[in-house]
Amino acid sequence: MALRVYNTLSGEKETFVPLTPGKAGMYVCGVTVYDYCHIGHARANVVFDIIYRYLAYAGYDVTYVRNYTDIDDKIINRAIKEGVDYRTIADRYIEAFDEDMARLGLAKPTVEPKATDHIGGIIGIIETLIAKGHAYESEGDVYYAVDTFPEYLKLSKRNLEDMQAGARVEIGEKKRNPMDFALWKGSKPGEPWWNSPWGQGRPGWHIECSAMSMEFLGKTFDFHGGGKDLVFPHHENEIAQSEGANGCQFVRYWLHNGFVNINSEKMSKSLGNFFTIREVLDKFDPETLRFFILSAHYRSPIDFSDQNLDDAQSGLERIYSCLAALDALLLKTEPTTAPDDSLTPAAADLQEKADQLVPRFVEAMDDDFNSAQALGVLFETVRSTNRFLAETGAPSPAALSLAARIRQLFSELGSVLGLFGSGPAEWLAAVQAAKTGQIDIQPEDIERLIVERAEARKAKDFKRGDEIRDLLLEKGIQLLDSAQGTTWKAK
Repeated sequence: MALRVYNTLSGEKETFVPLTPGKAGMYVCGVTVYDYCHIGHARANVVFDIIYRYLAYAGYDVTYVRNYTDIDDKIINRAIKEGVDYRTIADRYIEAFDEDMARLGLAKPTVEPKATDHIGGIIGIIETLIAKGHAYESEGDVYYAVDTFPEYLKLSKRNLEDMQAGARVEIGEKKRNPMDFALWKGSKPGEPWWNSPWGQGRPGWHIECSAMSMEFLGKTFDFHGGGKDLVFPHHENEIAQSEGANGCQFVRYWLHNGFVNINSEKMSKSLGNFFTIREVLDKFDPETLRFFILSAHYRSPIDFSDQNLDDAQSGLERIYSCLAALDALLLKTEPTTAPDDSLTPAAADLQEKADQLVPRFVEAMDDDFNSAQALGVLFETVRSTNRFLAETGAPSPAALSLAARIRQLFSELGSVLGLFGSGPAEWLAAVQAAKTGQIDIQPEDIERLIVERAEARKAKDFKRGDEIRDLLLEKGIQLLDSAQGTTWKAK
């Protein structure tokens, strides 16, 4: 099946046909760097990281552009409040953003432009829009005249007349129509500024993305992404100014991720249910947060709560525990090839799962990057792998070869999702260490009781074995028995 993506512009899933065969250009709106990033930013950036990774995995030569908005009212206001230059604020939070994204395991985009490095291109587009009658200068400001672009609001499907009826010109604005938007703002005393044909000033928010995307991807490119909150006005205005200036289609496929809810309520600073990425990562492993985000389709809303993060961590533990068991098995003997008829029934089932794993994973991701379905395919393979491991005593050469193949496939597909990059034993140990900091039994005591239980069961004293299991369970420790021995995890 060919890759199909949901295009916000058409409201339908469409087969992806690249503008240039074998290549894919993608622009994603980055952050305004005036504060630490929240989990809404985490979701958007993880989502488009996965899309970037999958396009590359599918064989496309991807140019991925993600910008920094480093000049904005919020940045200026914070700089004034702290008594520093705006660049001090911008640089501080660019560095913080980069740190957060690195912790979440994001691949670096091809290009990460800053708005202030593209002032010349911004001015050039504005001059073109004025010359074509799409924009006008008003006392040092420049505005886009929305009534000159008949297709305005084609992305958000809103009605211009209805919106104009309820709109008004704010105090200090010098525009003709309340729906017109700023392309250039004359600077106020004490604000940063650049010279322009309309006097000293700075760019509006929307125009910067048109300039940066055109610079690196051309006048028309494949994908433009961001959160659903950017559909209007930001992306709508990008279309108007870009197509107004160039006279051609701006973006072919518009992709938007869903909102993050907090305990079933929309995340909002005004509601006080606002969490930074750093606050979340103080409590949860970064890969757990990433796994949680990928557990829902990117266009669906996702409900953030400690319970849902706990559930995500449990799911990730299941996979890492399986991978750790595979590693332990493969350490015993080097895998070799052998006829498939030496496989046990569970191994034969796993062989079939292995043959289907990549095609089914690709089928899921080709259906509008359905990471939730792709994870479901991986979990099915984990279940079959655990059955295979449970019945594998002294493994045959064919069984070892199969185990090595499954391990390699999880590494390959995990890299597409940005998961399973840690050593399984090390990751599990780190998670256990974090959990055991909250329980009242030491790891060495757990191990001692596991040995005692094994000896009791060997002596057929099953009552004592059950007592030890129940004792540990009361303390939040779950025992996991397998053919390779007994391991434990904190619940």
